[in-house]
Formats: sequence, C-alpha cells, structure tokens
Amino acid sequence: MELDLDGNSALVTASSSGLGFASAQALAEEGANVMLCGRDEERLEEARAEIAETATGDVRATPTDVTDPDEVSRLVSETVDAFGGLDHLVTSAGGPPSTTFLETDEQDWYQAYDLLVMSVVWTVEEAHEHLIESEYGTITCITSRTVREVADGLLLSNAVRRGVIGLVKTISREFAPEVRANAVLPGTIETPRIEELIEANIERGVYEDYEEGLAELADEIPMDRIGEPRELGAIVAVLSSPRSSFVNGVELPIDGGLLRS
Repeated sequence: MELDLDGNSALVTASSSGLGFASAQALAEEGANVMLCGRDEERLEEARAEIAETATGDVRATPTDVTDPDEVSRLVSETVDAFGGLDHLVTSAGGPPSTTFLETDEQDWYQAYDLLVMSVVWTVEEAHEHLIESEYGTITCITSRTVREVADGLLLSNAVRRGVIGLVKTISREFAPEVRANAVLPGTIETPRIEELIEANIERGVYEDYEEGLAELADEIPMDRIGEPRELGAIVAVLSSPRSSFVNGVELPIDGGLLRS
C-alpha cells in the first residue's frame, strides 16, 4: 500500500537506535525526508548512514539532548530549515532506569519526568506552528504498554509515561482538524532497552541467562514471540500517512495481544 509520504518532512526524536530508529527508517523508506536526533554523535551518524541506504527521501541528523528545551528549539529549527517545513513529529525517548519504589530518589523522579514527558511537551511546543501550517500535520508519540498495565521493576515508566497519554488526548482535540495526534504503546520488542532489562534481571537473579529472559518475556504473548522494531516502525509510518486521516486521539497497543483491555 502506498502511504503517500513522498516529499513530506518528519522529525523523529531519540532515533539513533531502538523504536525511534525503526520509525525513522520506515518513514524514510516511504519517501519522507527525515531528521534524526540523539545524544551520541557517533551512533547517530551510524544510524543516519544505515537509514540512508534504503531511504528514498533525504536523511539528516543532529545531536540533541531532548531534556534541554534550548536544544529542542534548535532541533526543530534545523529540521524546518533543512526541509522547508515540518509535516510529521514522532516523539520517542530512551527508558528510565529499571528500579523499584524504595530504590528511587527524588532526583530520579525529576529526571524521568523531563525525559519522558517534558521532552514531548517542549518538542510539541516548538513544532506546533509548523505542523499547523502543513497540509498533513501529525504527531505520534511512542510510549509503552506500561501506561495501561504496570511492569515489575519499571516504576518510573509505569508512573510517569501516563502523562504523555493525557497530553496526546488533549492535543488531539485542541489541534484538530489541522493536526492529528496519536500514541503507540509498544509491548515487548527486542530493542537495546529490552536487552538492558533482561541483563538487569539476570543480575537480580530473576533469570539465569539472556535466552531464559527472552523466553519468559514471550511466554504470555498470544503471538508466542516478542516483537521486532520494524513492526512498530511500520505502524508509525501508517499513522503519519493520509491512510490514517480519520485516526485521532488513539492509544494503539503494538504488543502481540498481551494487553487484555
């Protein structure tokens, strides 16, 4: 199915790896001009080069710390200058540390809020006027299934990410009909983040090795496996496209059927 994204411009945050990378790759393969960002300049350039190999649009990258509002402002300005406008915003962020309530201090809470919520707020604030001017404006926020169902050891993700859902629901009404806003709720997908969580649980003695952790994570998923990043990226591309022109304010789980409601 053609997604009619040729020549559109997209900004994808936290896109040097994981689900942000997969989303940027999917958009670029559909013909969109895509700006990547991330903190690690070397890894970011490697990601840009990899995506460019299969892209049919222009792929650029700029190092950015999305927890710094000044850097976010620069990021959006560079994107608009590079592509002549902005049609699609995809927000993503690396997960906060795996922790429990008693292991978490006040500074951890503030850092997680900046990473998961304020990074989205600042990016939407800067991008809004450009998205409104676009004929195709969309916002897609990558969150987590933990906004619906908590996961053991992921206190900060469980508690803080829910703020993004409230934000998406609100702006989907405030910005419509010019801009559509949706969220995707990835379940267990084999990203570097999942690898880190499995390793953390191995250290805690929950799993003996990585294979056991992987099998355990897949055990309750009706599809009998964990997901691949490209499967989420494809959905982000569809939500950004005119093929989803009547989809607004949705929280879409991408989890192989794990969530029960």
